[in-house]
Amino acid sequence: MDKALQTMIENIPEKTGKKLEEWFEILKKEKIEKHSVAVKCLKTEYGVTHGFANTIVTLFKEKNDSPEDLVLNQYTGKESLKPIYELLLSIVKNFGEDVVIAPKKGSVSLIRKNQFALIKPATKKRIDLGLKLKGIEVQGSLESSGPFGAMCTHRVQLHNLSDVDNEVIRWLSKAYENSV
Repeated sequence: MDKALQTMIENIPEKTGKKLEEWFEILKKEKIEKHSVAVKCLKTEYGVTHGFANTIVTLFKEKNDSPEDLVLNQYTGKESLKPIYELLLSIVKNFGEDVVIAPKKGSVSLIRKNQFALIKPATKKRIDLGLKLKGIEVQGSLESSGPFGAMCTHRVQLHNLSDVDNEVIRWLSKAYENSV
């Protein structure tokens, strides 16, 4: 977890007068679907500053979203990319039973002992497949990590099902094999 976020979470009781779990109970009772409306409610009804209100609502939504909801939200407006995502999952599941599929808000992490790949619908027309392939030079469809930073060493841009070819499967498999 980001250090600044951790500090903010630790300061919630002192700065807001309630523990994080108490705020979660309030939000559960309020039953507000939209993020901005929930933030406004905490600010106007409970006197919480914007930064803390936004953090509380974000953490509440992350805690209460099911993995299916997280994936559904990622592909809302990007439905044409969902078959690419599903193909990648079917390939990875064949690598072994030790693969953990962990949806997050904006991406899906693929983990063995360590995270070895990340699937992110980057635009309405492209999935970025991040791969952890230390010591491998950029080549073929394999690019530098792009938006992934330190987690992934490489990226492959996928626009169509046909982009998930033998080369991509080989790189994905190599990342899996190296993740022990």
